[in-house]
Amino acid sequence: MRIGYCTNLINTQADGTGSQFIAQGKGNGFDYVELPLAEMVALNDADYDLLKEKLSASGLKCEACNNFFPPHIRLTGNDVDIALIEEYLTKAFSRAADLGAKVIVFGSPRSKNIPEGFPVGKAWLQMVELLRHMDPLVRKKSITITVEPISRGEGNFINTAAEGLKLVQDTGCDNIRLLIDYYHLALENEGPEIILKAAPYLGHIHFADPMGRAYPQEVKDEYVTFIDLLKQTGYDGRISIEAFSKNFDHDARSSVGVMRALV
Repeated sequence: MRIGYCTNLINTQADGTGSQFIAQGKGNGFDYVELPLAEMVALNDADYDLLKEKLSASGLKCEACNNFFPPHIRLTGNDVDIALIEEYLTKAFSRAADLGAKVIVFGSPRSKNIPEGFPVGKAWLQMVELLRHMDPLVRKKSITITVEPISRGEGNFINTAAEGLKLVQDTGCDNIRLLIDYYHLALENEGPEIILKAAPYLGHIHFADPMGRAYPQEVKDEYVTFIDLLKQTGYDGRISIEAFSKNFDHDARSSVGVMRALV
């Protein structure tokens, strides 16, 4: 398995990309970096080119992107603007492919949260329709979209891996897969055995210690259980650490050692 890291939660700069942490990634043992797509789409061309230069100099590739949609683009409810979504997707998929990304993580809770009073069933159909629409677009670029369930503390729709799995199954598209995030799984008190049921649909993994959403600093029994279940499925893809840190170099080196020991 390949071990990467997300920059969105460690970012301290105005543009939100966290690109100031790209240079240290390889030296700390990571295989790739996962950058926030909405923030990269918002960059002007000059700043986007600078980000690409940082990537090139780092020796790492952006193999995955998270933060798919910006909050102002509504995906459920009565205020969905199809033209705005289409305009955004054109630029987002272009930049993701340009960076060489193979996975786009679809969490985006603030975009897909269900407005008060809006029927859940209608929101579900909106999600299925959107994912089916995006499938051929990303297939042309050799990209997979992975649905990320987000725990109830951050969103009100698609909160569990079981719900995410059902959405992927209902969509029925080869380039729409499921992401399981250990942090959100733990917050929902969802048994890790869902991994076995979801095995044919797994496309990506996120990881963080649920205590403080931190970089893992030691091997814990519950980590071993989670990773062992992944191994049972034959999963050999990417695991991105998506966590907060006040000392990235220290936390990154320790966590890479922990993840290597686990996998």
